[in-house]
Amino acid sequence: QVRLVESGGGLLQPGGSLRLSCAASGFTFNMYAMSWYRQAPGKERELVATINYNGESANYANSVAGRCTISRDNTKNTVYLQINSLKPEDTAVYYCQVIILLQTYWGQGTQVTVSS
Repeated sequence: QVRLVESGGGLLQPGGSLRLSCAASGFTFNMYAMSWYRQAPGKERELVATINYNGESANYANSVAGRCTISRDNTKNTVYLQINSLKPEDTAVYYCQVIILLQTYWGQGTQVTVSS
């Protein structure tokens, strides 16, 4: 079955960087776009970034544009999210997502806390 496992979160300082990984299995990874979402306490889950199936196209939320890079390694079935110049408002649980045949799949999420 489809499985998405995020890793790389933790406690980070403002101005620092994070790199999250999402290991995918149970489907043909190189056929599907992948997305990262995040959900801050008391807020709705929001889309952070999406990358197309071959990594040649990506889109970003305004809140992270210019300091965020989504990438993928189709040989490792893994998608990455890097955010630089971290801000306290980047604090959230970060989720990996894929949509396959109109079915949405989520990972369990990884907590990122940005605080001094």
